[in-house]
Amino acid sequence: MILFPAIDLKNGQCVRLKLGDMNRVTVFNDDPAAQARTFEEQGFQYLHVVDLNGAFVGKSVNGEAVESILSAVDFPVQLGGGIRTLAQIEGWLDKGLARVILGTIAVQNPELVKQACKNFPGQVAVGIDAKGGRVAVEGWAETSELSAIELARRFEGAGVAAIIYTDIDRDGVLSGINWHSTLEMAKAVSIPVIASGGLASMDDIEKLTNPEMSILEGAISGRALYDGRIDIEEALALLNTQRGRK
Repeated sequence: MILFPAIDLKNGQCVRLKLGDMNRVTVFNDDPAAQARTFEEQGFQYLHVVDLNGAFVGKSVNGEAVESILSAVDFPVQLGGGIRTLAQIEGWLDKGLARVILGTIAVQNPELVKQACKNFPGQVAVGIDAKGGRVAVEGWAETSELSAIELARRFEGAGVAAIIYTDIDRDGVLSGINWHSTLEMAKAVSIPVIASGGLASMDDIEKLTNPEMSILEGAISGRALYDGRIDIEEALALLNTQRGRK
């Protein structure tokens, strides 16, 4: 079970949004590379990064900040937000990303995602962001008619490394992960699922150690780490113990 710390980038800063609203933003650090180094020093195994501006405009906006992160740390980094072409995917992987996360393009052009999985095996994840069970695109600005599980099933057997499943209604408000819909997603597909959106407290960390959660690859946490609501040392120790029991 991997606990992924999240760095969300807006205008070069580490921020957290509430409910995916770009106008409801809290800045937590002006130096993304320093924040990434801190997470690595605290013992995290894998970093989750989102280019929020990029998600809205469909191309990299915070590329300089991402590159500074990649130069600052040794642990693997995954990036989502505005990555929508094979050339962009290849460019980022060449810069040292462990994997890219494809969101909007997974709805608009699933064949591109499948081709990317063939070209870059093990390095392409799909981000599925849902509002009321329906897939949201364009930086969560629009909601499609497609259900989250229906979209996930389109990529069975394609070689997708992971699905990052975010419940937008829980994101950034510390109300707890939507465990029901996340586990429903994990049971519906054979692709590893990472929970995102709302991880709020040590109670959520404890829940991740339950046997039923072993179906998940991990969970992403943002605001609760920055706010100190999660004791990082204790959380990582708990999850490492759970990993050792498998």
